Amino acid sequence: MQIREANLEDLAAILDIYNEVIATTTAVYNDDPLTPGEFAVWFQDRTAAGYPVLLAEDDDGRALGFSSFGDFRTRPGYRFTVEHSVHLTADARGKGIGTALVQALFPRAQALGKHTMLGAVDADNEGSIRFHEKLGFVQVGRLPQVGFKFGRWLDLVYLQRFIDETSSGPAPDA
Repeated sequence: MQIREANLEDLAAILDIYNEVIATTTAVYNDDPLTPGEFAVWFQDRTAAGYPVLLAEDDDGRALGFSSFGDFRTRPGYRFTVEHSVHLTADARGKGIGTALVQALFPRAQALGKHTMLGAVDADNEGSIRFHEKLGFVQVGRLPQVGFKFGRWLDLVYLQRFIDETSSGPAPDA
């Protein structure tokens, strides 16, 4: 397996991964699949902002997953905070690929002067919460019933990890 910067030729494979996640999980609170045009705009916005879109592929060049980060919010006071995403094909989950994809984001965020990285995870996705905690993320908030998908209300958990040297993490009671 290798991780590399994604390019325009990778968008169809990445979109297939993302749309499968939309269709089968609550990892993304979208009801409808994205179109190639919508996804191209997302990719162009990320790369134009200098943010990475990373692709993991097997030795045969098959896409296994991707990761990225973008602005948490657009107001200037949040400029040092990014929110990441990582998504894998169903058969690539649980094999360390997601870990490698997220770990590859940390030095890129640090090089851009970012201070903290957030992950937003469906509260029922205990596997993803444990995954993030193993990577040093700490639960810092829960937003009850902010999402709705598959006929039910969904709670969102925010996890945070500091990526620079100026803080060791949120206060224990945060």
